[in-house]
Parts: sequence; structure tokens; C-alpha cells
Amino acid sequence: MPSSDARSGPAATVDGLFLLDPHREELRRALRELEASDHWHGGLPVLLLERCWLRLSRVPVEHLARRLPPDCSQEAPELRRYRELLAAGRPAWEAQRICWEDFGADACREALRKFWDAQERGTQGWTLETYLDLLQQYRRRFDTGGPRPVPLLVLARRDGSAQRGRHRLLWLGPDAAAGRTSMRDTCP
Repeated sequence: MPSSDARSGPAATVDGLFLLDPHREELRRALRELEASDHWHGGLPVLLLERCWLRLSRVPVEHLARRLPPDCSQEAPELRRYRELLAAGRPAWEAQRICWEDFGADACREALRKFWDAQERGTQGWTLETYLDLLQQYRRRFDTGGPRPVPLLVLARRDGSAQRGRHRLLWLGPDAAAGRTSMRDTCP
């Protein structure tokens, strides 16, 4: 019987995720592109995996926010100011009053509505903070010596119109492209 590395078909990864032969070929192309690049730029690849459809797509890092918009509702200026006032020791009623004076009651209500809509809809952990963290990690990994891993976002599964779970960020290196297990999950 041939070894698991010699067999064709899906290859298991550390977290039980399977990459099909076409996925591994796309990963190899992305790894070659990273190795050939002599500087950081927006065209570097990010891979997105929709597990339910076994669909792997590739998007340039500069288009990632357009393709998979991060939830920015909690970053609204009205809500940030409210949190700052609470952190400074102001009572909630006073913080709300100050925000209403600074931004207007309608703007504050709209910011809260968008925030709660996002909470009900679910963000799958894909917030502005996690998006910016991915960019920072990618750049740091690109700039360090050695093999450059490719980020793979495993998209949360859908349950009807809502999504369950969280998107997961994995960094794939040459071992994953060869069908060996070397994936590292970096999201909680």
C-alpha cells in the first residue's frame, strides 16, 4: 500500500480540514508567487475556503476587505467615544448624554442599531481588529526570512441565512501544499 504522501486525493490537515488536489495546486501557485515576490504589495494572495462547497478562491490582499467586509460597527465614532467616557469613570447616563450632545441622538441611535444588527447577524469573528491583525501578521511573515506561508481563511459554515461559528485563519506552508500536515490555526 502506498504511503499517505504518495496517494492522490484529499490530504488531511492538522485540524481535520481536507484540501483536494486542485486546492493544493492553487496553494502551490500562491506559495510560488510569494517566494518570487521581492517586496510587499497589495497583489499578494489570500485564500478563502468555503467548506460546504469545497470552493477555494484566491483574492489579492488589497481586495480582501471588499470581498469579505469586516464588521466595523463597533468602531463607530459614537460608540468609541461612549466606551472612552465609561473607561474614564463617567456613569453610563452621562456618557450617553455627552455623546448625544457631540454627535446627535439620531446618529447615536443609528450606530447602536448597526452594532446590534451585526451582533444578531453574527460577525463570525471577522471584525476590523481581526482584519488588521491578519494584515499585520501577513506583512511580518512576509518580511521575515525563510519560507513565506499563505493565509487561508476557512469561512464559517452557513445555516440558512445566518452563519454559525467563526472564520478561522490558517497559515499554509510548503508541507500543506505537499499534502503533509503543517497547518497552524491562529484564531481562537
